[in-house]
Amino acid sequence: MAKARGGRRTLDGFAEINHDAAGIDVGNAQHWVAVPSERDVESIKMFGCFTADLHALTNWLERCGIKTVAMESTGVYWIALYEVLESRGLQVCVVNARQAKNLPGRKTDVKDCQWLQQLHTYGLLTASFRPQGEIIVLRRYLRRRETLVQEAATCIQRIQKALTEMNLQLANVISDISGTTCHFGLGDHPKPAIHDRVKTGQ
Repeated sequence: MAKARGGRRTLDGFAEINHDAAGIDVGNAQHWVAVPSERDVESIKMFGCFTADLHALTNWLERCGIKTVAMESTGVYWIALYEVLESRGLQVCVVNARQAKNLPGRKTDVKDCQWLQQLHTYGLLTASFRPQGEIIVLRRYLRRRETLVQEAATCIQRIQKALTEMNLQLANVISDISGTTCHFGLGDHPKPAIHDRVKTGQ
């Protein structure tokens, strides 16, 4: 590995794979973006994280002739930017943050995005798997459902604990305190089954 003028690293023995590549260091308040030095007078720029800023970032990349972008998957901050870039026809390479953190010689956000851009130019970054749009929506529904089921189970445990503290030993006579039997007195719910009424002495 050698250094070129301006402190940029060059990778000896590697051919450029992506000539129209950019690198983005993703943050919670700002994004640093690097393009090849010959594409603009300022080859490194900083953009905010609001929607208008994301579109301004994408517009700049398009003016610079960028076709593919590499960025780290930092928290959830990359998702909105990814969707804007993808909707505008850019190929996005989302890099696992652990892989990027192992790269040597990075000290500032400016160097981060520049180093990502150069590694992507030489095809040295591995993109994380990103499913298609329909699968993403389905996955969000499934994850939300899993969360709701877990929260419901936690609430039932709290109810059972509160009943026990009040010495209402329903758990000793009813198999499921969240079932129909415990709801028979609440509005239009069905009456409890015979075997449950026998247990409760009705």
